[in-house]
Amino acid sequence: MTEGSTLVAADVRSTTERRLVEEWAADAHPGAPVVALEDDRFPAAVEDAGRVVPARVTWLPDERGKGERLNLGELLLLSGPRRPWRPLQELITRRRPDGAVVTTGTPASTEQLRGRFRRRYGEEDHAGSRFAAFVARQAVLACDRAERQVLGNRYKVPRLIAEQLLDSTSFDQGLRELAGQLGRDIRELRTEAKGALEELIAVQSPLAIDVWRTVLRPMHAKAWNVEVDDTALARLRELNRDHSLIFLPSHRSYVDPLIIADVLLQHDLPRNHTLGGANLSFWPFGPLGKRAGIVFIRRSFGGDEVYKFAVRRYLGHLMAKKFNLEWFMEGGRTRTGKLRRPRYGILRYLVDGLDLHPEADPVVVPVSLVYEQLHEVASMAEEEQGGTKQAEGLAWFARYVRSQQHHLGDVLVRFGQPMSLRDALSDAGEGPSQLEKVAFEVATRINDVTPATSTSLVCLALLGERDRALTVEEIGHRVTPLLDYLDMRGIERPKDDLRHPVGLCRTLGRLQDAGVVEVFDEGPTPIWSIRTGCHHTAAFYRNGALHHLLDRAIVELVVLYVATLPDGENHLDRGWEEALRLRDLLKFEFFFPTKARFRDELEAELQLLSPTWNRTDGRADQAERVLQRALRTAEDGSSAAPAGPLLAHHVLRSFIDAQVVTAAVLVDTEGHIEPDTLVDRCLSLGQQMLRQRRIHGAESVSRELFGGTALLADNRGLLDGGPQAAAAREAYRDELDTVVQRLQRIADLDRRPWKVSAHTVDLSDPTTIVSGGTDG
Repeated sequence: MTEGSTLVAADVRSTTERRLVEEWAADAHPGAPVVALEDDRFPAAVEDAGRVVPARVTWLPDERGKGERLNLGELLLLSGPRRPWRPLQELITRRRPDGAVVTTGTPASTEQLRGRFRRRYGEEDHAGSRFAAFVARQAVLACDRAERQVLGNRYKVPRLIAEQLLDSTSFDQGLRELAGQLGRDIRELRTEAKGALEELIAVQSPLAIDVWRTVLRPMHAKAWNVEVDDTALARLRELNRDHSLIFLPSHRSYVDPLIIADVLLQHDLPRNHTLGGANLSFWPFGPLGKRAGIVFIRRSFGGDEVYKFAVRRYLGHLMAKKFNLEWFMEGGRTRTGKLRRPRYGILRYLVDGLDLHPEADPVVVPVSLVYEQLHEVASMAEEEQGGTKQAEGLAWFARYVRSQQHHLGDVLVRFGQPMSLRDALSDAGEGPSQLEKVAFEVATRINDVTPATSTSLVCLALLGERDRALTVEEIGHRVTPLLDYLDMRGIERPKDDLRHPVGLCRTLGRLQDAGVVEVFDEGPTPIWSIRTGCHHTAAFYRNGALHHLLDRAIVELVVLYVATLPDGENHLDRGWEEALRLRDLLKFEFFFPTKARFRDELEAELQLLSPTWNRTDGRADQAERVLQRALRTAEDGSSAAPAGPLLAHHVLRSFIDAQVVTAAVLVDTEGHIEPDTLVDRCLSLGQQMLRQRRIHGAESVSRELFGGTALLADNRGLLDGGPQAAAAREAYRDELDTVVQRLQRIADLDRRPWKVSAHTVDLSDPTTIVSGGTDG
């Protein structure tokens, strides 16, 4: 093939870029025509060419280096180091000649391009504009790949997706099948599908990514230090070479996607396509966010089959092209501090899209984000008590940014064990619960890597005392066994050393500044308590660590249950049955693994309490000794190592009390009751029972908790008004009464007397260790 048959396909946007490509081509391919992709001459030039060489100008950033956001001038001009303002391009090439280089994609012969075209679209008109448009798209994509070798993967952006989808034979065939199913005209559906794609598709650009980061950075830059697992990110970079990554993070704050985007940018991973609710697409953030990788999806589109079709095809295309995705399975920010039950809609569309691309093998990446403090928790707590959620908009954004201008501590970003989506679906098996099993596995892996924070442990200690205030020494006495337990389990625990008064006071001070706790210091010793009206906020922080303590709490209840059974039979099987009953009672509040894994975890927990339990026959007196050992008061007076604290009342009381309120409403209701009505009545009765001290704490009166209890009631058939309803509701109430009695028994056992040191503790001395007290 002669040099004269070469065509330089120039992806250029200015006269300066065209000049630079032409100068490069004069040296690299003498005599070869240089034709811009959007030039009217391009179709004819393609027909005359034997080989096509894609080329574009890549603008290199200056000495500011990687990851720096735009300066004010660049922001106002919508310009940046990777896409300078056109009038400035000539000046840049004179002042910094090495700031612009010509990047070339892999050349291809026109015969190779025709072969690709035939495989995608079938027989084609070689002289037609459709083939030329295909060549132009291939040139753009080739330049993108080449440019990433220069700029790095963090600016991997999709191009021409709408054109590729609408021009695809597969897309057209699927649309025709849908038209037949709906009995509608194909032309109408094609117009609707094009509109849906235009609404969905995130048209990313490096400039928009930089502008988005610059505009929104004030939402989090001053508030938190970001601590991330670098080793896990290195593994993800390797996986991303061959697989699309699907990031599924926990959702606690509006800034979650901004934190993740910064982390990925700083570690040379491409920006995710983040799927978000259309409620956040208000101007100017909607148009800008769409160009920075945000895919705004309607909150509800159950009846719009064309929109569903477009979502499936779009997500499938992104996976097939190995672009990364991100969304929050919980559907919204947690209001309680623990993971919410997942929503399966997007996962279903993703799996449907996966079926269209058998070659795609995406990898799911569970992500945990934990904040030491969150400013927005207070507003979410108000919503939980029946308040109205504030609508998002410019005024809301301004208030949010103002609230984030003081330091709140650390945000910990951790990545769970990745898993192939295809393998996860296979392991889950066929059937209606397949997606649920996959989502629960993701949630379990998120919980596995979620650290326990200082605020979560301190709030757990304070909430367990109802409204009683504690000294720093008393708080330390309750927190220290928790630290021992986390160490035994190998769970990541707080950076602050809560074994020392200085670490405790630092955490209490942060919570005081946030208005969560208060101190009374007019007596001989300062005492700390949850501030009135802030129990929901404290519970939010506490609940972030409860999943690590759940197995211990269930084992304690099971052991106490076994201790009440008559002797003469093996009670291990009865204990396992009780564990499954408790699991069923809590299944809408916590994520449990498979029953086999659940049993293994409980046995491991029991091993911590009593290393010799599996050599017994499960008699009631032996079960009692297990609890005695946990209390450090073994009957034989041995000095065995402590087995950790008693936790059931701290971990489960809020959730069981919410069910107690629900059961009371159900028993007093005749006939059928709707879930929303049940939740509203629970909020009212819960406030009454709280004032009567029939439930332990204010954090139990929560819209989200009552939403979970309504799901359980519906699952048990307690919402129906049939002839058996009254008896079933009373049985549910009685079942809860027995659990509450056991929780109270464990709480009473845990409140063992201990002595406070007679001397005053020097809180300024970091070497002073909190006294564990003396068992009475």
